Amino acid sequence: MADQVDWPARPDLSLALNRMGTFDWDLDSGQLHMDPTALEVLELRPEEFSGTLDGLRLRIAPGEEARLDARVAQALKEGRDHYGAYFRIRRRDGTPRWTHIQGHILRDGAGRPYRIIGIVRDAALDPREPAASGRQDAGRRRMTGVVERTTAILAHARTVNDVTDVLKDPEALGHLGAVSVMLGVVDGGRIHLVAEGQLGSYVPEIEYTRIDAAFPMSEAVRTMLPVFLRSREEFQDRYPLLWPYIEPLSVRSGVYLPLIAQGRPIGALGLLYTRDGDFSAEERNVLVALGSGIAQSLQRAILFEQEHDLAEGLQRAMLPRRIPEVPGARIAVRYRAARMGRDIGGDWYDVVPLGEGRVGVMIGDVEGHDTDAAAVMGQLRIVLRAYVTEGHTPGTAMARASTFLRELETERFATCTYVEADLNTGMLQLVRAGHLDPVVRRGDGTCHRVAVAGGLPLGLPPRDRSGTGSGYPVSSLELHPGDTLLLCTDGLIERPGADHDAGMREFMEAVRDGPADVEELADLLCDLVGDAGGGDDMALLLLRRRGSPAPRGSGPLRQHLTPGDPDGPAMARHLIRAAATAWGARELADEIELAADELVTNVLVHTDGGGQVSLRLTPEGRIRIEVEDGSSALPRRRDAGDWAVSGRGLMLVDRLADAWGVEPRGSGKCVWCEFTVPTAAGG
Repeated sequence: MADQVDWPARPDLSLALNRMGTFDWDLDSGQLHMDPTALEVLELRPEEFSGTLDGLRLRIAPGEEARLDARVAQALKEGRDHYGAYFRIRRRDGTPRWTHIQGHILRDGAGRPYRIIGIVRDAALDPREPAASGRQDAGRRRMTGVVERTTAILAHARTVNDVTDVLKDPEALGHLGAVSVMLGVVDGGRIHLVAEGQLGSYVPEIEYTRIDAAFPMSEAVRTMLPVFLRSREEFQDRYPLLWPYIEPLSVRSGVYLPLIAQGRPIGALGLLYTRDGDFSAEERNVLVALGSGIAQSLQRAILFEQEHDLAEGLQRAMLPRRIPEVPGARIAVRYRAARMGRDIGGDWYDVVPLGEGRVGVMIGDVEGHDTDAAAVMGQLRIVLRAYVTEGHTPGTAMARASTFLRELETERFATCTYVEADLNTGMLQLVRAGHLDPVVRRGDGTCHRVAVAGGLPLGLPPRDRSGTGSGYPVSSLELHPGDTLLLCTDGLIERPGADHDAGMREFMEAVRDGPADVEELADLLCDLVGDAGGGDDMALLLLRRRGSPAPRGSGPLRQHLTPGDPDGPAMARHLIRAAATAWGARELADEIELAADELVTNVLVHTDGGGQVSLRLTPEGRIRIEVEDGSSALPRRRDAGDWAVSGRGLMLVDRLADAWGVEPRGSGKCVWCEFTVPTAAGG
């Protein structure tokens, strides 16, 4: 597809003659071409333009850059093929001027956007505005132009705050000649003053006024007719309650416009002027048209916020109502909804106490942004919670959750990370289904991403259809006192106009330099996204193991052994080898792993209830491995024949270990063995 359009796109002569410049933006390389007319519209000299977006910052007014970035990011994320926006530039003489940009988005066969081609034009010379005849009044042309531009800008307003920001902007309604602009929104039987923009004067009307009160804004709402005040005397005679606020000001006339949508008043707009006299018929028509446009934008914004609040409430109802207190850890969670009207996302988190100092934490994201995604999220969170509470291993629980989602036949998939933490030992078991890797911040402030062997997103058919293995390998990690585990969804990483790696780098820097307290760190990471987020919802979970940072690895380390768990023995071997190496017995790692594997195998083969393997470094400098089970039958060493397939386990342990033995433990027993750490290596 890239070969179908020449680079750079050739500007049309008719566009140039109408002060419409063209641009061509390669999203992959970041290269931006602007033709001479586009540079002229932005008042940039060719030598000032660097050929990238950074080269435009010299002319884009403060605050406009983030708004433009958000508009482009929204179009890219929603799969649209075009976007448009009004924005202000700083002219060479320092004055602002409205400019309009319109872009067409090119996508490859997979739907990935790779290029934007568009035009930029001077909005002050809007070609859509009818040509003025010599008899037209310059003031009328100015007012008409302001109304048209204001209405066009308000068409993109999504929230009430967006509407009020436009009305308070001196460069918007200020050109109507008003020295003060007020916006009131109907709230039950009252009018709530939500915006007051002043240009040299200020009217501190009461924030809430009754609709039946003797105020001009109340009358405009009550009668649904504009109120025109032509003199100070008229202010004083008709509205004595308002007069004390008007008297000390230079205001000499005003107009209050009802904002009517679908036949009912939803608010009122007040404009105050320093000039005397009546409003002409043309001025009145222009102002009424302005009120109509603002009313439509305000109604859309109010409905948007109502729908979003309803959707967000539904989403939050499906998340845990509270996070339980977990001994041995501090946990902080955050959720931030996307500003997408009634669309709601499928991000979730959960914390599951498992008893005996263990806790499960999870985070995930269901594909899509609609009520179906939220419903699937709620079901998936509950079923995964049920599986881990029942005692299934992390890999098995994830595999069962994937099967559950697949059997729902929703054609949705989900990504997820689940971590089971033993806070007594600090050992974590991590399993990942197509989700972001976790991040660990150590007690000394260093941080790194944890490479967790991952399986497919939940809901997709397994690669291995033989039925062997869960398809979700389990990784292990030791979390020391003072260390913090961070899990998040991609809404925390995405940045408008930037690649994923840039967002991850910013996230990692914030984690490294942020406060140690998990609540403060969670707030900082959420603020990092702020209004610059990519439009997606976001979930974040932090778990900090209590205690002061201590020297690495002295134990004890423990892992539960469950019959039928295909990943258990491999994880135990990994844990034991890693501990032996960390404790200075790298040369003995093979012997230690082999002896421990024999003891673990005995438990899984010859007992019914599973058990537990633990290891620690004794004060005498020995690595001690203990395997406990619930069987009272004591093992015995026996000599196996040449062709026997079993019977050599304890014989191997006896040959490899420096000491071994059996101890009764309640109704069961503990089989142990010890290895002396070499003095040169162990110190």
